Amino acid sequence: MPMDSPSQEKRCPMQQVQLSIGGADRAAEGGKTFERTNPISGAAVTSAAAASAKDAIAAADAAAAAFPAWSALGPGERRAMLLAAADKLDSYAERFALTMTEETGATMPWGMFNVHLAANMLREAASLVTSIAGETLPSDIPGSFAISIRQPVGVVLGIAPWNAPVILGVRALATPLACGNTVVLKASEMCPATHRLIGTALVEAGLGEGVVNVVTHAPGDAQEIVQALIAHPAVRRVNFTGSTRVGKIIAKIAAEHLKPVLLELGGKAPLLVLEDADLDEATNAIVFGGYMNQGQICMSTERVLVHEAVADALAEKVAARVKALPWGDPSGHVVLGSLVSASAAEHCESLVRDAAARGAKVLAGGERKGSVMAGLVVDKVTPDMRLFVEESFGPVVALTRAPDAQALVKLANSSEYGLSAAVFTRDVARGINIAKQLESGICHINGPTVHDEAHMPFGGVKGSGYGRFGGKAGIAEFTELRWITVQTTPRKYPF
Repeated sequence: MPMDSPSQEKRCPMQQVQLSIGGADRAAEGGKTFERTNPISGAAVTSAAAASAKDAIAAADAAAAAFPAWSALGPGERRAMLLAAADKLDSYAERFALTMTEETGATMPWGMFNVHLAANMLREAASLVTSIAGETLPSDIPGSFAISIRQPVGVVLGIAPWNAPVILGVRALATPLACGNTVVLKASEMCPATHRLIGTALVEAGLGEGVVNVVTHAPGDAQEIVQALIAHPAVRRVNFTGSTRVGKIIAKIAAEHLKPVLLELGGKAPLLVLEDADLDEATNAIVFGGYMNQGQICMSTERVLVHEAVADALAEKVAARVKALPWGDPSGHVVLGSLVSASAAEHCESLVRDAAARGAKVLAGGERKGSVMAGLVVDKVTPDMRLFVEESFGPVVALTRAPDAQALVKLANSSEYGLSAAVFTRDVARGINIAKQLESGICHINGPTVHDEAHMPFGGVKGSGYGRFGGKAGIAEFTELRWITVQTTPRKYPF
């Protein structure tokens, strides 16, 4: 379906964004700013403070100063503040959604869902405050009473991307805060107002001065800002969500300072359809997983690996559904809004052109207006095509056929990525067996590859990174495990 006309009454006015340091708004050094433009119109929608390395250091200093008081709070007080922060975030839902539409081209429903899940992440984090526990340990030394405890580490640096900015911005700080750490959130230059609004909500919720700090910066200054923050002696943990290319750079910088880093990186999620699958359910999962947020999710279904016995039927069902998806201006009633840029759409087109030139068949899509494009379905994609290998991060699903389940598994594991996967089969035991063979941090049987819950251990393997967000797994990432002993009787020594 063609583009809707823009709905001007839903547009936000130009936003002026400052740094959030020590609980206060602050201009960047020298008053420097940068602009973020709307991906559809090209008009400037945000003017944001362009932080220097000196500003970044000031943010880390503020977080360090706030750490002693925040870490000393009892779990009940910390829980109450995180719950208040969740409520405050919810109260800004429409403003978040409108800002996301302006800065990234996201649809309003995606923006509202971002706030809903992010608020639940804060509530889940609030529930963790009494789960930060150690244990007693048996000792071979007579009279030695041994325990392990978990303590907050200090300042945590969170680096969040633009594609699910509220979800991933809040995820970068929720569990660290619950564990008693303070945070510096480095905003994405693609959505500075959206990320800055997270800081506003948490400060207004009553978190103390400097507990959460937000740094915005010009696109060309990202590496300088990250280097300054990681090098700061108070920063003890780093978490990054974004591309594998940038994740490798951050891992190298963190390694130079011997600082642990949690990386959630790119994906090329496979969805396997076996010959006994419910094809209608598989189609529903493919369309949802492949085209939600224009396919700009790390878990997006980019590869459908299907048993050749049912491939024709599945391809027909998926193509029919995708052709009917409304696309256009994200302020209208559409499923597919804008990609983050016209160049992102051009990248998707280049992958499809390469596949078509090598024998693949385009079953749906092909229309584009700037950064907005109709959903694409490409059948008979083979491993020698760029579309099979490279992350498209757009509304493109590639179908690849194979003669049996083991061939499907081999195709799935041939990717450098390993974040999310899915298997569709009516035989659940068979599905579990295949899930165990897939090289991914996450696998869903008879469900979509796009699935996130705040308390689940979320993360990938191989080129999709390492470490886990969520629940008790997140506690392990953002606390220091220490061993303490008390000698209760005189100890015997050999000399």
